Amino acid sequence: MLKILVIGSGAREHAIVRAINRSPKKKEIHCLATNYNPGIAEICNNILVVNINDPDLVKNYAKEHKINFSIIGPENPLANGIADVLSDIGIGSVGPKKNLAQIETSKSFTRNLLTEYKIPGCPKFKTFSNMDGVDEFLLSLGENYVVKYDGLAGGKGVKVAGDHLHSHEEAKSYCKELIDKGGTFVIEKKLIGEEFSLMSFCDGSSLIHMPAVQDHKRAYEGDTGPNTGGMGTYSDSDHSLPFLENSHIRSAQIINEKTASALKDKFKEGYK
Repeated sequence: MLKILVIGSGAREHAIVRAINRSPKKKEIHCLATNYNPGIAEICNNILVVNINDPDLVKNYAKEHKINFSIIGPENPLANGIADVLSDIGIGSVGPKKNLAQIETSKSFTRNLLTEYKIPGCPKFKTFSNMDGVDEFLLSLGENYVVKYDGLAGGKGVKVAGDHLHSHEEAKSYCKELIDKGGTFVIEKKLIGEEFSLMSFCDGSSLIHMPAVQDHKRAYEGDTGPNTGGMGTYSDSDHSLPFLENSHIRSAQIINEKTASALKDKFKEGYK
């Protein structure tokens, strides 16, 4: 019997648990949760509300319950090295180790990686930990700029000129707010056009690409509210989007393939 540990308890993890439960294989599903999700609790053999970012706690639970493998949903446990400590005791994870997870947990790391390995899609950017040079860089970008907190903010750390920021003064005020909290931030050129996401499953070497989707982050009707972690996504029946051509999708797939290759070269270990 397989003993599977799911870490996290949001809608994403609920969908994962439901998918695992549909398998005809004999299994025991465990969940380490940040909140008591009744939908997950109904399916799992055991659900425990704990600090899922505590490596020792997660490792000890996995050892005690003889877990075979884990699926890590949220980004924070990845940033705290949960996949690393599980790997140390021979438990594999669907979810990358801490160094590899930086493509999600650090905006500056990702931008620097794309630049170092000459991967397309990287806008003009600079990373800041204080206000030195902020004025000059904003002036060079004019009104097409984005300010991004360099870390995890639940999808809410990005402020875009014209949508959230309406002057350089407002942009600098947000930068100072981030500095006061001890954070660093990235200012980059605002890219104009339709946005879409293309994610890929990776086993450390090969990639299997998922359908292209468009994510809608703004709250309220007509995208008038603040950014959220996501209000929902859509994709067409042909797994594309109305504004995309096949060449656009292939370009995105190539970016993912080159990024996975760059990570493997940089850390001598494949992204999983």
